[in-house]
Amino acid sequence: MAKSEEVIEVLGARVHNLKNIDVTIPREELVVITGLSGSGKSSLAFDTIYAEGQRRYIETFSAYARQFLGSLERPDVDKIEGLSPVIAIEQKTTSRSPRSTVGTITEIYDFLRLLFARASDAFSYQTGEKMVSYSDEQIKQLIIKDFDGKKVSILSPVVRARKGHYRELFEQIGKQGFLKVRVDGEVLDIVKGMRIDRYKTHDIEIVIDRLRISEASDQDNRLTETILTAMYHGDDVLMVLDHETDAVRFFSRSLMCPTSGISYPNPEPNNFSFNSPKGMCPNCKGLGELHQVNLDKIVPDKSLSIKQGALAPHGPQKSNWVFKQLEIIATKYNFKLSDPFDSIPEEAKDIIFHGGKETFDVASKTLGITRNYKIDFEGVATFLQNTFEANESKSLQRWAKEYMDKIPCSECGGSRLRKESLNFKINGKSIADLASMDVIELSEWFADIEKDLSETQLKIASEIIKEVRARLGFLVNVGLTYLSLNRSSKSLSGGEAQRIRLATQIGSQLVGVLYILDEPSIGLHQRDNERLIDSLVQLKNIGNSVIVVEHDKDMIEKANYVIDIGPAAGKHGGEIVSEGTPTEILAHHTLTADYLNGTKEIEIPNERRKGNGHILSLKGATGNNLKKVSIDIPLGKMIGVTGVSGSGKSTLINETLYPILNAHFFNGVKKPMPYTKIDGLKHIDKVIDINQSPIGRTPRSNPATYTGVFSEIRNLFAKVPEAMIRGYKPGRFSFNVSGGRCETCQGGGLKVIEMNFLPDVYVECETCQGKRFNRETLEIRYKGKSIYDVLEMTINEACAFFEHIPKIYRKLKTIQDVGLGYITLGQQSTTLSGGEAQRIKLATELSKRDTGNTFYILDEPTTGLHFEDIRVLLLVLNKLVDKGNTVLIIEHNLDVIKTVDYIIDIGPEGGKKGGKVVAIGTPEEIVTQGKGHTARFLKKELH
Repeated sequence: MAKSEEVIEVLGARVHNLKNIDVTIPREELVVITGLSGSGKSSLAFDTIYAEGQRRYIETFSAYARQFLGSLERPDVDKIEGLSPVIAIEQKTTSRSPRSTVGTITEIYDFLRLLFARASDAFSYQTGEKMVSYSDEQIKQLIIKDFDGKKVSILSPVVRARKGHYRELFEQIGKQGFLKVRVDGEVLDIVKGMRIDRYKTHDIEIVIDRLRISEASDQDNRLTETILTAMYHGDDVLMVLDHETDAVRFFSRSLMCPTSGISYPNPEPNNFSFNSPKGMCPNCKGLGELHQVNLDKIVPDKSLSIKQGALAPHGPQKSNWVFKQLEIIATKYNFKLSDPFDSIPEEAKDIIFHGGKETFDVASKTLGITRNYKIDFEGVATFLQNTFEANESKSLQRWAKEYMDKIPCSECGGSRLRKESLNFKINGKSIADLASMDVIELSEWFADIEKDLSETQLKIASEIIKEVRARLGFLVNVGLTYLSLNRSSKSLSGGEAQRIRLATQIGSQLVGVLYILDEPSIGLHQRDNERLIDSLVQLKNIGNSVIVVEHDKDMIEKANYVIDIGPAAGKHGGEIVSEGTPTEILAHHTLTADYLNGTKEIEIPNERRKGNGHILSLKGATGNNLKKVSIDIPLGKMIGVTGVSGSGKSTLINETLYPILNAHFFNGVKKPMPYTKIDGLKHIDKVIDINQSPIGRTPRSNPATYTGVFSEIRNLFAKVPEAMIRGYKPGRFSFNVSGGRCETCQGGGLKVIEMNFLPDVYVECETCQGKRFNRETLEIRYKGKSIYDVLEMTINEACAFFEHIPKIYRKLKTIQDVGLGYITLGQQSTTLSGGEAQRIKLATELSKRDTGNTFYILDEPTTGLHFEDIRVLLLVLNKLVDKGNTVLIIEHNLDVIKTVDYIIDIGPEGGKKGGKVVAIGTPEEIVTQGKGHTARFLKKELH
């Protein structure tokens, strides 16, 4: 065996399903850990090696610091040797803050801010002229040169275009010894009690001095003093008024427009930050968008009357103050609350939405008297806007948000910055222009930036330019050429976020670190995969160890060492079935080896389905980078939407097609991206979207609660004769509500013991021995099993146990069909792997009764799946299509693409060079047409 310094030794790992395994991992190599989904790959890489690395790091802190950080529990392993500092690059770790963008995560935006603060030119936002700034000496020389022999007044601007009577200001100026002011272009003497029209906008300047300019030496000192005084009172700006022509010229120590006199502060990096008050747009506070009330959401059905609940936020008529006010408005504008909303007069609608105050009299003919009414109504839309902006309650804000739309900020146009910051430019481009370019465009712009900079600017900027070019290069290498720096990080997929972090890590050039990555090839087209592998090799070559949890064939073949965990998943996994170089792995007869050497493969169907002859047609989609895309989707087939990363697949399907269908069938409120027309909706009757979001983030969530089968099981237990005698309802069998659960551990089964300076210890609850329920609840048995025994069953065992209860059996059978027979009904959602969680979602949807006309949308369902898992998944999806449903899959995995009936290939590239339909047809037709990158890689799979 190699010397211990050259390997990482893990002895006796027992985390989750690992069966006391020993493994030796070579250091400074690219190591791939592979195996079936749920076999224990992440348990070894993240929950053992990474967790121990983290724990050791925190142990280095003082006891005082550790009490604030919270200690980490030692993973269940005997010993780990040869561990260097560990950095995990997972898929879940990007910030969800709206202020976080691709530029801020990669730090490229920080370098751009520095570049613009030091090497940009400022332009006036009013006249577009280049701004100038002078020293006091330069100002003096310019005044002597340009106004020689002329009579001038030196002025200090104190008020610019603001309303007010300014009585106190005039008083203050007088006290400082000044005698005259210039108000709106007219020079006036300051007199006691002086004031001006408070409702008009005014410009006010103090007259500092009046003199005839000459080059005489006695005047030199006077002019210097005057300039200093004028600068002091005018906030670093002064004006020179020529008495003959009445023309005014501005001079400033700061950047200033020579014509209009607007001045900017001298630029600092935080003037270009949308997270700093100095740089952010004052209207949207640096978010680039605002929430605005959508009147159509307040009144979704205009045929209803107010009485029936036309105003969605208020519901049907109640006897409260709001409806009393609405009755008064109805009296004033001559309508009834029982009239349909669209028949109400426009002036009345305006008051209902935006409020108003007025008093009016109505003569009562029957009583012969006049009644006085008073409207004092805030308005429904105004109330919602105020609730969202000013209310501290998060739940009320969420409620108000349901009736609002996000719109780009009108002041900054979505650029997030104040107008002054947007007028600093390099080569005609502002920092917002650069942030909106995609990575390729930005790289090209930086490639020849030197020729557009002056010698001084180049001296200042050369180091910054070098850094930006390097970081952009790393983004290109990990296949993220289509992203722009202003892209919000919460809109990134898991794979994209992970590759951005990878690019940032390569940029940091650390050495001697152990990197652990979780499926970095997710969401990556085969074309970009080679670049990604090269990036990982580069990381290794500078002296790091790289461990990758991966199923990708290319990645496994390019690795220096492969560890295959299996033989199956869950309880039946957790062992090392083979390890060695990729060539050595092929010699073993494991599932992974069989798929790698071609003994087993995912079969290509003998013939492609013809479909049901109907078509769903989407025309003129133009969201994000789509260029008027029109597609015809044949129904009753399995359809693959392919294309390089960033080509526009998600925009077309998830952001345009799905919101249209969701709004049509289920009144979904998400607004689709722009499109012109959709036809063929009558041929489908519902849409189901299965995406990559996790199924639950608390230990109380489990497959039984998520799929809804636990409710049926509880109903069944409540019908057991003994339960009916005792009067137990289904709630008695829930561990989330008091009644049937053990109150000592509140249904958790474990108790947390807080240890100062040490990790919290979880111990089995001594009252229920970890069974979650109290003694009385556990006495109720169905076929000899208590509710706790049922939660401990695997799906396979539960299928046999509940075989004769159709409602329960159907749901369990679909979980078994997607290959998850090994997990237990009560397994915590937090311990499920990514692939397992997504398949539970799929099973939940599959267990719902399909109509034969359902449209399923799946976004990369092969995430986290081994070749064998993909085979099982395709069997399930094919069953759905055979029943007449349509399954549309956004996918890069060639094993899936080669088995679909119809391909829509978007491209040809990512970002601005994408957004077109490159090719459509069966996989064979795509290869024959030979257009685009997908055809090139698909050809190898089909032949």
